[in-house]
Amino acid sequence: MRFKRAEGGKIFEVEISACNGKTLRASIDGEEITGEIEMTADGGAILRFDGRRIRVNGVRGRKSILVAAGPASFEFAPVEGRIGVAHHGLAAVEVAAPMPGKVLRVMVAEGDVVASGQGLIVLEAMKMETTIAAESDATVKKIRVSAGDAVEHGQVLIEFSPAPADPSTGESQAQAR
Repeated sequence: MRFKRAEGGKIFEVEISACNGKTLRASIDGEEITGEIEMTADGGAILRFDGRRIRVNGVRGRKSILVAAGPASFEFAPVEGRIGVAHHGLAAVEVAAPMPGKVLRVMVAEGDVVASGQGLIVLEAMKMETTIAAESDATVKKIRVSAGDAVEHGQVLIEFSPAPADPSTGESQAQAR
């Protein structure tokens, strides 16, 4: 996914290839970064890489993502269009529980092609239901929970792979629907 920094307008090519709750692998402008990630109770994380320890918090707004990393803060906006292999990339390779709760419904099955915004799982927390939706077109690779399961904050619920492309148009099959 491509992001543009609000101040200065620099464009960053960002791809998160793995985030399993303990390890984070990402590529930022072609530079591979691997580190340990520890989720914190406030929804943030502590990222350890290259001998450094950085506290990270992020908030997704309607049109931007605000990120605080250590003493610095940034605002990023997704840039339309992707380049190279990332053309059919994923916004996220997995969906994690945003809060502790109970799985009420799993709305997809392994192998399903889902569209951005499509409901995936319904969680109940503090007597309120929350529907977790896909962030991008994708194929459901693995479902790690079932209805009735109790989940912790940050627990991986679903893993994705890219949605297959329609050979006639080049766009994902989810977009073609």
